[in-house]
Amino acid sequence: MKFAKVVFTMAGILGLLELVPLYFMYNVIGRQDPPPITHPGFYYGFVGTALAWQIAFLMIGRDPVRFRPVMIAAVVEKFSYSVAVFVLVAQSRMHGSDLPFGIQDFTLGILFLTAFVKTAQPAASLKAISAAAPDA
Repeated sequence: MKFAKVVFTMAGILGLLELVPLYFMYNVIGRQDPPPITHPGFYYGFVGTALAWQIAFLMIGRDPVRFRPVMIAAVVEKFSYSVAVFVLVAQSRMHGSDLPFGIQDFTLGILFLTAFVKTAQPAASLKAISAAAPDA
């Protein structure tokens, strides 16, 4: 459980540090990596959604057993972005300089999957918990 706490807490903090500045870089990104962004709703929607996930990671880090089912969505979030980056770089539709972000998310996806497996409770302890629970 400690592994999951550390992994998700660190991922949430790292994500906040990387994503919050994007709110102030809309025009900078267009100048440094043309063409300029033409759909601000998609851009800010992406940043806001990604930011919400960082908060979810922090919540999972506080109580990994309780939020274990959400880890599955967290794994999908990490792998969907990383695979997209790998494919787009291979197709020359993204710069190779963006590859470290895909590698980072792929690595976090592996760590999230590992945390999911490590937080599984053995069947015997689940039976003991359900046996001790009062009937509804």
